[in-house]
Amino acid sequence: QVQLVESGGGLVQPGGSLRVSCTVSGGTLSRWSMGWFRQGPGKEREFVAAIHWLGGRRAYSDSVKGRFTASRDNAANTVYLQMNSLNAEETAVYYCAADISTSMIPMTTVGVYTYWGQGTQVIVSS
Repeated sequence: QVQLVESGGGLVQPGGSLRVSCTVSGGTLSRWSMGWFRQGPGKEREFVAAIHWLGGRRAYSDSVKGRFTASRDNAANTVYLQMNSLNAEETAVYYCAADISTSMIPMTTVGVYTYWGQGTQVIVSS
């Protein structure tokens, strides 16, 4: 049974930084795409970033490109999302997701992911 557990959310001031983590258990990760998504109050869940476990190819939404960085730690079965220059509109629950991508391309669509974590709340406020 594949399980994803996020951590690292919290309160951060506008312009600040935060790193969220997602630890995966129960799966062989070498062919997996790991996605990061967020859902703000009253909004649909949207793509933020993704990384393929094998090779580390990354994808980012235009809104976070240059500010957010997805990374992975193979030994710890953990992926990270480093978020810099956060603004209040990025207040949301951040989710990680996982599914197989044999093409080694990180997947960017909500509907293609089977496994999801419970989410971690990020609040950007002064």
